[in-house]
Amino acid sequence: MAVDRRALLKGLSAAAAAAAVTPPASAAAQRKPAPPDAVGMLYDATLCIGCKTCVVACRKANNLEYEAHSTLWDDPVDLSGRTKNIIKLYREGSRVSYMKQQCMHCLDPGCVGACMMGSFQKREHGIVTWKGDRCIGCRYCAVACPYNIPKFEWDKAFPLVVKCELCSHRLAEGKIPACCEVCPRHAVIYGSYPELLAEAKRRLAEQPDHYYPKVFGEHDGGGTQVLYLTARDVPFEKLGLPTLDEEPVPHLVRTVQHGIYKGFIAPVVLYVALGAVMLRNRKKGGGHE
Repeated sequence: MAVDRRALLKGLSAAAAAAAVTPPASAAAQRKPAPPDAVGMLYDATLCIGCKTCVVACRKANNLEYEAHSTLWDDPVDLSGRTKNIIKLYREGSRVSYMKQQCMHCLDPGCVGACMMGSFQKREHGIVTWKGDRCIGCRYCAVACPYNIPKFEWDKAFPLVVKCELCSHRLAEGKIPACCEVCPRHAVIYGSYPELLAEAKRRLAEQPDHYYPKVFGEHDGGGTQVLYLTARDVPFEKLGLPTLDEEPVPHLVRTVQHGIYKGFIAPVVLYVALGAVMLRNRKKGGGHE
């Protein structure tokens, strides 16, 4: 019997749907606690002077190429395949502030949930790291990240996904992240996650008129290991941070996606379907197609 193309595509859809196992109600998303050995950073925008020393130190510590967008030797305008850490300017009337952008090292990362191959993982100290031996270049990590962090090296033959990994190679040597080491105003500091959160709350309590009354990252998007403080008259959204509730990336999205791609079930079904269509066409054409 000849293969019907419409029936075949319906079968493909059904097979892909069957591959995705719907989680039970008890598997609803819950906030994940920080790992016991979690470390992170606290950035205080009220202390930053925009010198970008941290950007230079990050580039040197991670052997990243320079970026030139004007007559300057190195003047990155955003995160990219060559820039893991950047300082941005916020200006509105008389209000001026700076914003340090890099990976937030979420407690329940969107990139980890979206990566069906397990290239992104929270590893030692809760640091979100990427390993390229499993990556297939789908870039779902970039789509899933609410902070728009993971970047792809579009200009290379063998591209990598680039983002801050909290200078994990330096931590292994007993050092601290390069950006924290060089900041002349200590606008960004490194430490254990509980200590950083306590320090942020201490500053809020001691200077309530100075700071916006919230520690960004304590609850946002399920929590992050990089925390932020900002001036009272400069809300976090003005700095470019997204407005998130306390829920992490939906559990259902991760489960369905992982179910579809686990073991390459859907791609295998697709190849079988295409093979069947080609066979049918070959028979119709007398073996010439």
